[in-house]
Amino acid sequence: MDFHELGLSARLVSRLEGLGLRKPTPIQSKAIPGALAGHDILGIAQTGTGKTAAFGIPLVVALSKSQERAAPKTARGLILAPTRELANQIVQSLQGLTADLRITLVIGGKSINAQAQKLARGTDILVATPGRLVDLMDRRAVDLSKTRFLVLDEADQMLDIGFIHALRRIAPMLGKDRQTMMFSATMPKTMTELSRDYLKNPKRVEASPPGKVADKVAHGVHFVPKDRKQDVLIELLDGHRDDRALVFSRTKHGAERLMKHLERAGFAASSIHGNKSQGQRDRAIEAFKAGTVRVLVATDVAARGIDIPGVGHVYNFDLPNVPETYVHRIGRTARAGRDGRAISLCAAEEVAELKAIEKVLGKRVEITGGRPWDDPRDAPKAQKKRRPRRRSSGRAHRMAA
Repeated sequence: MDFHELGLSARLVSRLEGLGLRKPTPIQSKAIPGALAGHDILGIAQTGTGKTAAFGIPLVVALSKSQERAAPKTARGLILAPTRELANQIVQSLQGLTADLRITLVIGGKSINAQAQKLARGTDILVATPGRLVDLMDRRAVDLSKTRFLVLDEADQMLDIGFIHALRRIAPMLGKDRQTMMFSATMPKTMTELSRDYLKNPKRVEASPPGKVADKVAHGVHFVPKDRKQDVLIELLDGHRDDRALVFSRTKHGAERLMKHLERAGFAASSIHGNKSQGQRDRAIEAFKAGTVRVLVATDVAARGIDIPGVGHVYNFDLPNVPETYVHRIGRTARAGRDGRAISLCAAEEVAELKAIEKVLGKRVEITGGRPWDDPRDAPKAQKKRRPRRRSSGRAHRMAA
């Protein structure tokens, strides 16, 4: 199947070919026909499967067909994304699909006054993070009553980081007669409830179900004591200093400490996390793309939306608390048809997280270093000195010094 068979215009197909898109991905071939027919869509697909085009193409087609012009302060279509980086990426993708529609980005970390001025003219597509959109609503800088298209991208992540209250404020402001598309990598119970609230008789489409790792990602686990993680990471990074590596840390402060440690070890490193300004995050990502930064340390929230084909390695310095996040993280390598490698550093305290990940994957993660912590010889208390076994004579040895 190609894009012509999905009923797209020759002009749009030509644009897609110019972007290097010649055949639809599975999620695109499943979602686009139903969306073009006006159905609400519930799409389940992992990162890197082409979700942005899956909702972007039908949205561009629908808005281009209509001869309406956006009234001041209004948006004809609204796309909500959980992070600034993902929102930026969506705008860039949409700009590749059309030059005829006005696309406006509103995210935190940028001047809210400048964003309000842009919205004063009205826009065809508004791409926003929920928090900043609510701020603009409070200022009466935006009117969503004319919005006829709503897209919730990475909806599960929006729930994870607490945007449900913002969504509940935004939804009642939208036009009643609208088409809604919701895309998510996972489908927990809260997502099912959210889909019932926002979608009407949706067409459910699924590709790369949760727990499915991209074929070209070779991933494994390296067992290591917590206090040796930095040393082991440096040893591994030393093996490919010329390649880009993305390192995941669980916390903002942990990411910053690790980045500084890597800098002291001689690596061209930077970090992105919630304590960084948007300008700092943008510059770090651009430097990473350009190759002047070789190691980027990130938290999950900041990294959602990073799409850099040249990432050869992903490291989980800390294992994620949410097991489905594992697939998101390691999916940042092996993009655009390339091979990639992902290694997780597992301390004794993280065995439960590893087992939860393996349950989602439906199989064990390959061991690439160290010995499993659930081996009695390497239990968490192995660092402490223990009384040796008694000899057969029954005489006890003294405890090791």
